[in-house]
Amino acid sequence: MNDNSTESTPTNFIRTIIDADIASGKHKQIITRFPPEPNGYLHIGHAKSICLNFGISQDYLGGICHLRFDDTNPGKEKSEYIDAIKEDVRWLGFDWDENLHHTSDYFDQLYAYAVQLIKQDKAYVDSLSAEEMRLYRGNLTEPGKESPYRNRSVDENLDLLERMKNGEFAEGEHLLRAKIDMASPNINMRDPAIYRIKNMAHPMTGDKWHIYPMYDFAHCVSDAIEGITHSLCTLEFEDHRPLYDWFLDELGTSAHPQQIEFSRLNLDYTVMSKRKLHELVEGGYVNGWDDPRLPTLSGMRRRGYTATAIRDFCSRIGITKKDNIVEMSVLENSLREDLDARSNRALAVLDPIKLIIDNYPEDQEEVLKGINHPKKEEQGKRDIHFSKELYIERSDYMADAPKKFFRLTEGREVRLRFAYYVTCTHVVKDSNGEVIEVHCTYDPATRGGQSEDGRKVKGTIHWVSAKHSVSAEVREYDRLFSIAAPASGKDQDYKAFINQDSVKVLENCQLEASLLTSGSDAYQFERQGYFCQDSVDSTPDKLVFNRIVTLRDSWAKKK
Repeated sequence: MNDNSTESTPTNFIRTIIDADIASGKHKQIITRFPPEPNGYLHIGHAKSICLNFGISQDYLGGICHLRFDDTNPGKEKSEYIDAIKEDVRWLGFDWDENLHHTSDYFDQLYAYAVQLIKQDKAYVDSLSAEEMRLYRGNLTEPGKESPYRNRSVDENLDLLERMKNGEFAEGEHLLRAKIDMASPNINMRDPAIYRIKNMAHPMTGDKWHIYPMYDFAHCVSDAIEGITHSLCTLEFEDHRPLYDWFLDELGTSAHPQQIEFSRLNLDYTVMSKRKLHELVEGGYVNGWDDPRLPTLSGMRRRGYTATAIRDFCSRIGITKKDNIVEMSVLENSLREDLDARSNRALAVLDPIKLIIDNYPEDQEEVLKGINHPKKEEQGKRDIHFSKELYIERSDYMADAPKKFFRLTEGREVRLRFAYYVTCTHVVKDSNGEVIEVHCTYDPATRGGQSEDGRKVKGTIHWVSAKHSVSAEVREYDRLFSIAAPASGKDQDYKAFINQDSVKVLENCQLEASLLTSGSDAYQFERQGYFCQDSVDSTPDKLVFNRIVTLRDSWAKKK
């Protein structure tokens, strides 16, 4: 029984299986694992698996989740990726305690199991070339053919495997394969590879090995060694499950984990393939793995996404066996809800133009009170400086404004947020006819944005004091791709659909000075969106803010 079962912990078919296993006495302790390959950075799709595996271990009394690095391909693995994966898992709110493992921890045991398969006449060393092996394998409509090396003697196979391990052969010269059924309708069962030659050092084991196990073999055996009860993986491994069970049955391992598949996370307007993410990073299409436009967890964290929002998103989409594409708006809704609850408010003018109050005293300054968070009184209020010269958004003034334009135009009165009513009188233009100053008068009897005579205005605009504002660079991030499914077609070049407006860099933005001292990790710039300081490029001498997400779903309007 789920010891922590609550209405806030949604059930799914995997939890139903686990509940039944506990009720029947099959398992007294639930042990799961998250087994990333350290050949790249984690993305939002991995977050679904992390939340599932670690979440189950938390929700079942005495449950454990292992973090196991599947480090069987030393040519693509880096310690940089290992460190980043650990950071991402911790950031999401999970920990593995002492249960940190590497598949390389089990290389000796894996090799011993390979020897056992040979002795049982269930594995052999094949010497076909890669092209010959492809031809011998057959296809979905035609059975494969047995290799001419399939019936080598046990002694010959043992000798060849030992020499492969010792580095006597070139890569591709030999391959250890399981001996199953070349006519199987499941191509994964047609004598799959177990070990391939790679004459390269491993970061954990050095030069000891010249052969490395294949995923299908290493994964199930590592699960068994660790006593995993439920091996949760995505649907593309469903056809591999018979092979998973075959290895464990033939080897007679003391534990036989149950592989259960669920649908992977597919998100629109992005790509989730690690190969494609590598291409984007290495091709210079984005600025590194932590580019805020990428679906990598490091990129999302830098952009300002919160772990709470991602966990909520993973809970909302649920766990099913049905493949589908989730709309980015679902993720952004989780994000907005969390940011609305946690972020301080601030005034920021991103495209500034001067607003001069002609009848405001030259030497006068005021300190007004602004609300940090309208829903949380305990967060108090912040000081906002007010003076004769302000900055407002260029778009908040329009000459010859239409009837439903309720912001500034000649003769119209509007409210300055937290301050006064002002009426536009005239503008000043440069030699090119561009407006460079908007002039107005203010009503001193409307301090705090309320009129003593009860008159109402329809428009309210934000502003910052020119004398007290701070300059910053603001990066407005949007979808990385211009179409919802950039990688849907087999021959479609997803890079051709990169959104050229996926980031807009705005210079000389003017922000209220309280941002320098508030210490908040996220802000709602009123009327603009949610923003945070960039964790890499922002410095005290040059502030850089990232737009995390807009206030509303602007893409819904486009659709």
